[in-house]
Amino acid sequence: MKFVLMLMLLAISTATSAEVVVVRISGEITEGTFIEVANAYEFAKNEKADLILVELDTPGGLFSSTQKIVEIFMRSDIPVVAYVGKGSICASAGTVILLSAHVTALANGTAIGAATPVGMTPGTENKTINYIAAYVKDIANARGRNAEIAEKFVTEALSLTAREAYESGIADILADSRDALMELLNGKKIVLGGREITIDTSSYRIIEAKKPLQAEIYGFISNPAVAVILLMAGVYLIIFGLTSPGMLAEVVGAIFLLLALAGLGFIGIDYLGILLLILGVIFLVAELLTPTYGLLTAASIISVILGLLILVREPLMPPEFYDYFLKFAIGIAAGIAIVMSFMISKIIKIRRKKSVMGEVVGLRGEVLEFKEGKGFAKIRGEIWSIESGDQLKKGDEIIVVERDGLLLKVKRFESRRRVEERNEKVA
Repeated sequence: MKFVLMLMLLAISTATSAEVVVVRISGEITEGTFIEVANAYEFAKNEKADLILVELDTPGGLFSSTQKIVEIFMRSDIPVVAYVGKGSICASAGTVILLSAHVTALANGTAIGAATPVGMTPGTENKTINYIAAYVKDIANARGRNAEIAEKFVTEALSLTAREAYESGIADILADSRDALMELLNGKKIVLGGREITIDTSSYRIIEAKKPLQAEIYGFISNPAVAVILLMAGVYLIIFGLTSPGMLAEVVGAIFLLLALAGLGFIGIDYLGILLLILGVIFLVAELLTPTYGLLTAASIISVILGLLILVREPLMPPEFYDYFLKFAIGIAAGIAIVMSFMISKIIKIRRKKSVMGEVVGLRGEVLEFKEGKGFAKIRGEIWSIESGDQLKKGDEIIVVERDGLLLKVKRFESRRRVEERNEKVA
């Protein structure tokens, strides 16, 4: 009897437990991050979850992907709790996402803020700062948070400790663990869909949202550094393949280029950078067609490096990204350009050299078949298509006078002795 009662109580407890779907946003935010969050949200809706817990540990990332994540949270009909746990960071784009949640929570010892746009090209910085500042302020207002402080995250690169964020109305809860957070969330009132509801986490069940393969793929190709590698490798492999057919380099290059274009579609780019990259490719092709002993190759490398340095224009990427991307761009552009230019130049030089084994003009052969000015002949053990103005027949000896691709122009070969014998008969 007691055993049955315990099972009934357990069943009741399980039935009333709040289902909490957990999704982690870690590392730089990419399109893959958005896909992962969108998948977790759809999963939560299908499971009829009571709460979505977003655990943040990010220094920033792509602005377009951040906006799409914010849109999901702002329109969510499931309460969203954003949490920065012990040892995690939340800056730039991460701060924007945090502000869009229904409830924000930080562990003591953490900090948020510093969302000032970085890596901007001259003349666009103030306009971008003003736009993002207004965007962040609007999010804070919609969630009833301190909009003035939120604006300073962008305009003054303000950073706040967990305690300061809590006291200034940015953070709703201070919790040093997930369990502590769940306990403090219990009884919390929020506005959802225009009505006030009370969160009940007196009993809860954690469900980890799985990361789909699509998120892995898009996270990889939409990383700016990876997209640049794919772009440069794709362009040079296509050039290499076209100058040396048969190695399928152009096929691999085309695949790389398509992946790069797909990734760059999610990244803010400067079109002047694209034009410089195109100019660099034109210089390289011109070098191959009209060798200038390295002058155009040098111009190509310089154009590619300059193009890469201004190509990525992402305001919410972490400042460290632009520090290493500078060295990365120079190394990748110079390395690929020098190696590929060297290889392609060697291939072109080899192809332009006349091969002694491949020359057939002046060689003699035997007619195998001939009709109406065309036929076939055996020359140096190889079968060739021939063309001649002479009347030839099978077995006649011919000599090659001109080659046009795979077609040889020939004439009947007569030895000196045979010519003398013919002249004597005429006399």
